[in-house]
Amino acid sequence: MEFFKKQTNFRFMPLRKRWYAISGILIFASLALIAVRGLNLGIDFTGGVVLELSFPQAANLDEVRGALATAGHGDATVQSFGSDRDVLVRLLPKPGENTAQVGQDVLAAVESTAPGVQLRRTEVVGAQIGAELAEQGALAALFSFLLIMAYVAFRFQWKLGVGSIIAALHDPILVLGFFAATQLTFDLPTLAAILAVVGYSLNDTVVVFDRIRERFVMTRNRSPAETIDLAINDTLSRTLMTSVTTLIAVFSLLFIAGDVLRGFSVALAIGVFVGTYSSIFVASSVALDLKLSARDLMPAQREKGAVDEMP
Repeated sequence: MEFFKKQTNFRFMPLRKRWYAISGILIFASLALIAVRGLNLGIDFTGGVVLELSFPQAANLDEVRGALATAGHGDATVQSFGSDRDVLVRLLPKPGENTAQVGQDVLAAVESTAPGVQLRRTEVVGAQIGAELAEQGALAALFSFLLIMAYVAFRFQWKLGVGSIIAALHDPILVLGFFAATQLTFDLPTLAAILAVVGYSLNDTVVVFDRIRERFVMTRNRSPAETIDLAINDTLSRTLMTSVTTLIAVFSLLFIAGDVLRGFSVALAIGVFVGTYSSIFVASSVALDLKLSARDLMPAQREKGAVDEMP
C-alpha cells in the first residue's frame, strides 16, 4: 500500500536552514516554558488522595467540580473513567490531613448535587512515594537515552548518529514544552508516552537512514543533498502511512478513552507528528551539514599492497 500513487520528488534539503530556524525557535520556547512555568505534575509525582465515586446515573462532571470548589477543594481533578457513572477525584496533599475525613468531606459535598453517590475506593499516594516515582521516572528517561546513544553509535556512521541523537532529543523537548504551555497533567502514563515517542522517532530515522545509505552506494552522479532527497522521497510514502495509521489509533484513545488517558494520548499524538518531522527535516539535515558523503558509508578497504598478518 502506498500513500502516493507516483514517486515523489520533493526538495527537502535546500529548505533545511528554514526548518532549523523553526526547530530552534520551538526548542527555545519549550525550554523557556519548562523553566518558567514548569510541568503540572500529577499525583503520581506529588502525592495526594485518589477517590473513586460511583453515581446512580451518568455523572455531571461540571457539577461535581463546582460542589468540590464550594467545599474548599478547588484544586481537585475530576475525571470520568470506565463508564460515565464512575468518577475519579484527585486531591493534592495537605499537611496533617486525615485521609478518611477527606473522603467523607468529598462524598458529602458531591451528595449535595448527586444523591445516591457511593465512595468505592480511597487511595493515598504519599509525598515520599511521589518523589521516588519522579526520581525513578527521570532515571528511566536517562537510561533510555544512554541506551539509545549506545545503539546509535553501534548502528550508524557517526555523522548519521549525531543527526539521529539530535532528532531523538528534539522530539521530547517539544512535547514537554507543549505540556508546560497548556499545563496538562504530567503523570506516569505521560512519561511512558514520551519514552514511546523517542522510540518511534528513532525507528523512523533508522528507516530513512538505511535508505540514505543505500542511495549513496547506488547513486554516484548526484550531490549529497540530491541523494538524501532521493532517499527521503523513497521512504516518504511509508513514513506517512505509518504516521497516519498510528495517529488513527492515538486519536481513538484521545476521543474515546476519556480523561484518564488524555495526557498519554496527547503526548503520543504530538510525538508522532514531530517524530515524523524530525526524521526528515532534522536528522537528515544535520547529517548533510556534517558533510556526509558516499565515502563515509563505504566499507573500509585495505590499501593496495597491504600485507596480511603473518601466521
